[in-house]
Amino acid sequence: MDSKVAVVTGGSRGMGREICRDLARRGHRVVVASRKAEACETLAAELREEFGVQALGIGCHVGRWQDCDALIDRVLEEFGRIDVLVNNAGMSPLYPSLGEVGEELFDKVIGVNLKGPFRLAVRAGEAMQKGEGGQIVNVSSIAAVQPQPGELPYATAKAGLNAMTLGLARAFGPTVRVNCVMPGMFRTDISKAWDDEMFAKGETAALGRIGEAEEIVGAVRYLTSPDSSFTTGAILKVDGGMAWAPA
Repeated sequence: MDSKVAVVTGGSRGMGREICRDLARRGHRVVVASRKAEACETLAAELREEFGVQALGIGCHVGRWQDCDALIDRVLEEFGRIDVLVNNAGMSPLYPSLGEVGEELFDKVIGVNLKGPFRLAVRAGEAMQKGEGGQIVNVSSIAAVQPQPGELPYATAKAGLNAMTLGLARAFGPTVRVNCVMPGMFRTDISKAWDDEMFAKGETAALGRIGEAEEIVGAVRYLTSPDSSFTTGAILKVDGGMAWAPA
């Protein structure tokens, strides 16, 4: 019962799923959160069966402030603590042109990629400060440093997430460490909609390919382990060498 409690948003599939599995493998009690509660509970059941840990699936739309509060409240009620938060949920809907980006789409992208992570990090960070400390990992994107016209609201939100990481590291230190992982192109459910041109873009990376979902795990493991005890306010690029601009 002394094992750490980890909350992962966007945790039911893709990179989030692999992060949840690794945390469970390391003995953490895992809260899987995403919009689809059933998918979260399905993965939580798998974690309980395979790794013998406590796991809970909770439906949460991180773009809604009240859902973020409800998630944190439920975790604290269930476990009495939060030790790790991974803000992994994100979205980047397609649009025909910048002029056709509507207010609803823009607000939704900012809400899921920036507003929600802010609220979750603040609530979790305050709970961690009252306890034994903890680690917060935000999942950004190389779009934050190399924004493209076709994903500009998303890139803007992720750039804000990078800035938020630095500010929260200052706000919650010394007991809470806040860091960021900045992925490049990864093969997940989202990539199923990519065309040949998008996959060809991945070949321009130094490693000549896009990443697999499980390849994000090592970075998150480092940032949530004692090995990174002197690391906070860091932005770790995991992109196969695609983005040349520094974080």
